[in-house]
Amino acid sequence: MDISIKKSKLTSHQNIQITGSKSESNRLLLLQALYPQIQIENVSNSDDSALMQQALNSQEELIDIHHAGTAMRFLTAYFSIQNNREVIITGSSRMKERPIKILVDALTALGADITYLENDGFPPLKIKGRHLKKSKVSLEAHVSSQYISALLLIASQLENGLELILEGKITSVPYIKMTLTLLNSIGVETSFINNTITVKPNAVEIKPQKLTVESDWSSASYFYSVIALSDLGSEITINSYNKNSLQGDSVLASIYKNFGVTTTFLEHSIILQKTSTISDKSSVELNLSNAPDIAQTIAVTAFGLGLECYMTGLHTLKIKETDRLVALKTEIEKLGGDVAITEASLHLKSAKGINDNVSISTYNDHRMAMAFAPLALKVPIIINNADVVSKSYPQFWEDFKTIGFSINKVL
Repeated sequence: MDISIKKSKLTSHQNIQITGSKSESNRLLLLQALYPQIQIENVSNSDDSALMQQALNSQEELIDIHHAGTAMRFLTAYFSIQNNREVIITGSSRMKERPIKILVDALTALGADITYLENDGFPPLKIKGRHLKKSKVSLEAHVSSQYISALLLIASQLENGLELILEGKITSVPYIKMTLTLLNSIGVETSFINNTITVKPNAVEIKPQKLTVESDWSSASYFYSVIALSDLGSEITINSYNKNSLQGDSVLASIYKNFGVTTTFLEHSIILQKTSTISDKSSVELNLSNAPDIAQTIAVTAFGLGLECYMTGLHTLKIKETDRLVALKTEIEKLGGDVAITEASLHLKSAKGINDNVSISTYNDHRMAMAFAPLALKVPIIINNADVVSKSYPQFWEDFKTIGFSINKVL
């Protein structure tokens, strides 16, 4: 479904409930499969988390996780330790282009039985579950923190636990710390010293407990963008957020000060307010190595405000649902921007105007659709394949209508 989107009148003082964090939900769902005594509240209603739940509950041999990259990585580790269980795990055509060799090599070094069914280094995979006794492995740490988290999530079930040595520059450290904090919260003992992470085997029984997933900060980014592109005094409240978040994308509260947005933390919600203009700024420079998923939103915000923006630490964006750096360059330049990219950076040069009624291609990437949507505050735009938002935020367009956007199907 393609949609046209434009501003009617931004309705301030709206209260938006955002679904639970996909990152937290998928970690906890896997831990719940290993330790059924855990109960989870506010689980993400995203496609990715639904696919994760379905796969964990499935007794079928063929597991298809479609576009869900986190699920592919986490489930590869999970099924590797399901003794006497054999599965084939596959996904979309794009998923078959997303590398998984680093994780498979690490699991194989621990004793896992994994075979590539098509191209070496890529899904689909045939996995024969085993009882893994080895406990020490090294892993390249600069490619994706999800490989690291996948190993950590199963580590307490290994006979001798896990000693994981990280090689090279570690990317997305907050996501690794999120995984370790969730393990600690259920009673698993861990340590992270220099480049070595240790997870002790589960020596004590995990107690029955209820854990509540914090709402998704990546999803909050689109409302930060809306307020940044709005008039002074505009305000939106979003639920349910904590000041001391486990999510790396909570850095939004600090980053968006650059765009005139103030964040006020209440007990379980945040108020976003446009409190200043950016007239004293001409450029913004950011290292997003710890929060690459918000790069698209930030790029569009800066473009909408006519700011130059230079972002580094973006090397993981090339192996996402699409090559997000190429996609950003292509779509922003259709709108009249000037973008230069490298393997790990994006440089947006300041633009004098924005072309209207441009059709934004989304490349089967939920974040492309949602990142460009706030730009409708400046010019009418068209979002192609708008349904793709269901991957992480199914009610996104309804929430955008609530705050004053006019959204119509393109016939």
